[in-house]
Amino acid sequence: MALGVPVHPVSACTQTSASPPGTVGDSSFYIAARDRRGLELLCRYVARPAIATERLSLLPDGRVMYELKHRWRDGTTHVVFEPMELLEKLAALVPAPRFNLIRYHGVLAPAARWRRLIVPSDPATETAGNPAHAACTGYGRGQSKSALPRNYTWAQLLRRVFAIDVLQCDRCGGRMRIVAAIHSSEAIRAILECLGLPSRAPPIAPAVDEREQWDLPLS
Repeated sequence: MALGVPVHPVSACTQTSASPPGTVGDSSFYIAARDRRGLELLCRYVARPAIATERLSLLPDGRVMYELKHRWRDGTTHVVFEPMELLEKLAALVPAPRFNLIRYHGVLAPAARWRRLIVPSDPATETAGNPAHAACTGYGRGQSKSALPRNYTWAQLLRRVFAIDVLQCDRCGGRMRIVAAIHSSEAIRAILECLGLPSRAPPIAPAVDEREQWDLPLS
């Protein structure tokens, strides 16, 4: 979102003809860098619910009536639904599973030619492997970003989200590589016990009754 004039929440997210259904494509409105009021109005507009509950009422016959914010051209001011019909219309607003709700266009699109010139990237880590550690190698050096897989691995996600590099050796600083993935619980237990690490989760303490916890003697 650009920086400049204050935003108008009512028209900041108007849908253009080129926008697909359910998305926002108008970026002609933007807020200033220190316009906290405009930012608050924008956040309130984006986080608004699907329907305004204060304009929703229940009729005596069990149907649901919704008051329109603006009168339609034919003069309609309210719409009436059966309860299941209203639920069907609300369920249609729920995005499909694994549907990406954030779409980037222009130079920020995933396949844009100029995206690498705008999106910052981390420099390649140049570390020398220590011969004393067979698992630490120079894995990943000299590889371009186009050669890396598009989907992030669990180690890359941990580094991007929590700033934890699980593949960096604590002793030599080299890059470790995954030798094998062990799924057998017996093998995992044997390896942990051989290394002197706990092989089972700590026991769960029983719940404490709050009445017993705060039952203090009174003098």
